[in-house]
Amino acid sequence: MNPFQKIRLFYKETLAELGKAAWPNFVELRGSTVVVIVGVAILGLFISVSDFSLTNCVELLTMLIRS
Repeated sequence: MNPFQKIRLFYKETLAELGKAAWPNFVELRGSTVVVIVGVAILGLFISVSDFSLTNCVELLTMLIRS
């Protein structure tokens, strides 16, 4: 089988598999998007607070050790 036939076969099989997939409707897609955005915001807030707290703790310990 030559390479072009392999590519054509791969393309046809890919399209067939994509046709079997269950695609979300607009309401499901919007709900999932909101969940992801809220999750990213919460995680970003947690990382920011953790970073700020740890930075201040290290600075406090460094200041205590120096004095």
